[in-house]
Amino acid sequence: MKRALIIRHVPHEGVAGYRQPIEAAGYAIDRVDVSDPAFGAIDLREPDLLIMMGGPMGVYEQEAHPWIRCQLRRLAPRLEADRPTLGVCFGAQMIAAALGAEVYRGPVKEVGFHPVEVNDDGSAGPLKHLVATPILHWHGDSFTRPEGVEMLASSHLYEHQAFRRGPNLLALQFHAEMGEDARFHQWVDEWPEAVCETCGDADRLRAAHEAHGPAAVAAGRAMIGEWLGGLQ
Repeated sequence: MKRALIIRHVPHEGVAGYRQPIEAAGYAIDRVDVSDPAFGAIDLREPDLLIMMGGPMGVYEQEAHPWIRCQLRRLAPRLEADRPTLGVCFGAQMIAAALGAEVYRGPVKEVGFHPVEVNDDGSAGPLKHLVATPILHWHGDSFTRPEGVEMLASSHLYEHQAFRRGPNLLALQFHAEMGEDARFHQWVDEWPEAVCETCGDADRLRAAHEAHGPAAVAAGRAMIGEWLGGLQ
């Protein structure tokens, strides 16, 4: 059986709704937390599929989080070998950094449910499933365009929301995996300041989660399922 490895940067940011299409594609899923003492010894080139999830830290905070530098160093050979890799939010920013882009703190927080604006390149591939569907956004960082990639989507706040490089590399700034996972409420409780800065109050954000979450996850699963089906 093919093996997928999920890297969790914090325990409450897991694969969530993406688990179903990953397992349906025939992968046995393993998971490792960056806090695990064994993490530093894992060869990131080995898994058939690598999935890097989100986290509240910034790629530029390497003094506070020394594992970031270590992970980037081990990620680069995997990307050079074009091994199938998916990055979500902080994971997408790690991919961008490993490809030589600059990751930086953005001008505003982007938190809440709203659609991504999928461009023509995105509409020709798996991101077509997201068109006009409100998706969860929860970040405050962005990145310059990595060399050699196709940009796929933007939003009204951030130009760079998704990119791919060929069929095997996909990076998503947004959280189309979230919408039916109870850990969403941990996010709201954990970062109330982000909620206040953006959508105003937690009750309104929780209501948006109830209204839009199932459709967002269905779209996200369709996107990931199509992407996995095209891996080479």
